[in-house]
Amino acid sequence: MKSVSYSDAGVDIDAATRATDRIKDLARATFNQRTLSEIGSFGGMFDGAFPNLTQPVLVASADGVGTKLKIAFAAGVHNTVGRDLVNHCVNDILVQGARPLFFLDYVATGKLSPEVVASVVEGVANGCRENGCVLLGGETAEMPGFYGEGEYDIAGFIVGVVDRPRVIDGKRIEPGDVLLALPSAGLHTNGYSLARKLFFEIAGYEVNTHVPELGMTAGEALLQPHVSYLRPLEGLLDRGVIKGLAHITGGGLTDNIPRILPEGTAVRIEKGSWPVLPIFELFRRLGNVSDSEMYRTFNMGVGMVIVCSPNDVESIKTHFRERGDDCFQIGEVIAGQREVSF
Repeated sequence: MKSVSYSDAGVDIDAATRATDRIKDLARATFNQRTLSEIGSFGGMFDGAFPNLTQPVLVASADGVGTKLKIAFAAGVHNTVGRDLVNHCVNDILVQGARPLFFLDYVATGKLSPEVVASVVEGVANGCRENGCVLLGGETAEMPGFYGEGEYDIAGFIVGVVDRPRVIDGKRIEPGDVLLALPSAGLHTNGYSLARKLFFEIAGYEVNTHVPELGMTAGEALLQPHVSYLRPLEGLLDRGVIKGLAHITGGGLTDNIPRILPEGTAVRIEKGSWPVLPIFELFRRLGNVSDSEMYRTFNMGVGMVIVCSPNDVESIKTHFRERGDDCFQIGEVIAGQREVSF
């Protein structure tokens, strides 16, 4: 009987080694003086001393990119979804006032292509550098028969830190407070199952179909980046003017804002108080999608919501105006039971 090897079962260890060699250089470019280990060690080490913080609190989160990956597969564009993943995770810990320290990624595929994996991790490394975050380690898994040909999945894990007196937890939110919105660049990483149905089944588009209403192809519109709000919010996080932050991800404005509301409060949002991106209006028209479904599935052009006192509205708006960033006043906090009305 012929000797059976791991490669006969569909796993190419040599390809994994080539991918790892490329990844090492990408990760090393994100390292800083707090990085105490090399890529390839069993665990990543990071200096955990925070002499400038009185009570350092670690904040951690994990997420994926969802079916936005299907667009990447179809378009053959693999170097952006990793950046989307990092930015999503950064925003998830940012809402509690935390700044990112390090990031870990997990990439799994059926048949490992070193070029594709390196392209994916290139996006991760770019996102880490832009957010001042170390790509400390990760895992690449080849799992024959588990994924379709040319497909992969990616997940990310982030750890950040915030000084306990500066934690943003929403506890100070009260009726009369104001909601400010920072714009999204598109769908970010949510609502893609419905978006794919509307574009590719109902409208009959392909990824390379030019969509006149959007001035770009369907694939380009759906691969618009997930924005990180770390840099825009720098200068506000430590001033105590932000009572609450809500990252508008799956569940939209309807489900994400209540996550930061204390008991006895609710939110009223004024439609038309910010520019809804054209892609969402196109979705609505293509599928005759109801308002409630739109606002619960998509971010509708809002990537992050700030809750603040009415006394701080103008100073916060000035902060963004001086940076050249948009900021829209979209609603207010009212008495209620942790719900959103439009």
